[in-house]
Amino acid sequence: MATILYHGEPNGPSLAVLAAMAETGADAALGIECRPVDLLGGKRHTLPDITEPLARDMGVEGEGPVLVIQGEAMTESVFLAQFFDEVGDGTSLQPEDAYAHWEMMMWCRQITERLSPAASLLGNLASSHQRLEALSEDAFAAQVEPITSADLKVRWDLVRDGEADDAQLKDCEAKVMQAVERCERQLADGREWLMGALTIADFETFAWLVGMEPIVPEAFKGKSETVAWMKRVKARPSVQAALARATGEAPERSWAPGPEINRWG
Repeated sequence: MATILYHGEPNGPSLAVLAAMAETGADAALGIECRPVDLLGGKRHTLPDITEPLARDMGVEGEGPVLVIQGEAMTESVFLAQFFDEVGDGTSLQPEDAYAHWEMMMWCRQITERLSPAASLLGNLASSHQRLEALSEDAFAAQVEPITSADLKVRWDLVRDGEADDAQLKDCEAKVMQAVERCERQLADGREWLMGALTIADFETFAWLVGMEPIVPEAFKGKSETVAWMKRVKARPSVQAALARATGEAPERSWAPGPEINRWG
């Protein structure tokens, strides 16, 4: 049975996973076939040949990429990047030192629990709302009917309704700005990458921040270290290979309902 990576446009978790796959050489090691899917069209929930769908159906990341191996769905961008790193034959993206590895994982958790829900909400309201709003009630109901997670269905409803109060939007923007400020502090000692060496943290952070540049531009003003780092990440051959998989223009504006909407704090 083929090993297939179903992915959306190279933005957010799909970008992080595609870049990690190329950087580690996991695509060659596993013979991965990449298949783009329309995440905002709900196609992730009707993928063929999945016999073990739990990770797809109940994952907290929302509409992210799905790796299918022998019928089992594997999800969550950080976990997939770790898997690729461990099976690939390219450069390692995980520190060998135990403390450094913990530091990288804590960084990634901050990104996936604070930045990604904020970026997802802002990105979806800016880019996805109109398409879902244009669907008839019956068409929208049919599109979300295969979704198993009730919580994820709520997130689809929110994007279609386009409703978010000012306090929530300001909180999301603040979390984007905090993530950029954290990057700026981390890079202030002149290091090239967030953890010193290139790691999963660079791809995960870049993948969620790059789509925020046109939406929260003030977050990047005066952040010269972060802007330079983002240019370095984007210039990586692995990231360029991931971006080359885009099926349309401006993949950084392509969003689908993502992680649970921001909690306060």
